[in-house]
Amino acid sequence: MGAEIETTEDGHHIVVGGRRWRATDPAIPETLKAQLVGALMDARRAVKADGDAARHRVQDAKVALGERGDPWWEEATTEGLTTRIDSTIRALLRRRPDGTICPSEVSRVVGGDGWRDLMDAVRDRAWALRDRGEVDVLQAGAPVEPGARGPIRIGRGPQFPE
Repeated sequence: MGAEIETTEDGHHIVVGGRRWRATDPAIPETLKAQLVGALMDARRAVKADGDAARHRVQDAKVALGERGDPWWEEATTEGLTTRIDSTIRALLRRRPDGTICPSEVSRVVGGDGWRDLMDAVRDRAWALRDRGEVDVLQAGAPVEPGARGPIRIGRGPQFPE
């Protein structure tokens, strides 16, 4: 049987075996949270099998879940927001190796109830990651250039960090 898990009064941390850990952002929708937890478990298995080469995957999943980086209960810094958006994009794409994600899914993870306000920031980060070769930005399955109007999807690019 595992250690009993307690939650701090403010809900910001959990306590396991006397050790305090940051809690997952409760504003993440359950379906997306499940995907991110799956990405975290996959990453932990990869670290066990492959060693330090897979630690970046754990970091991405933990940041996406709000367990690392800027605290989810405080206003994010510009750098913290950028890091969380990027990490969320990569973590979700790792759960969909043959598929794509919608920018709104990333916004819903990072933005909680105010997710719509983050849509431009997520699209901007998609373009930045595209410029680094990490992702492809697609419309109707074909690559598009910055400024494309209408719905886009984000897929793995040629330099995607497995």
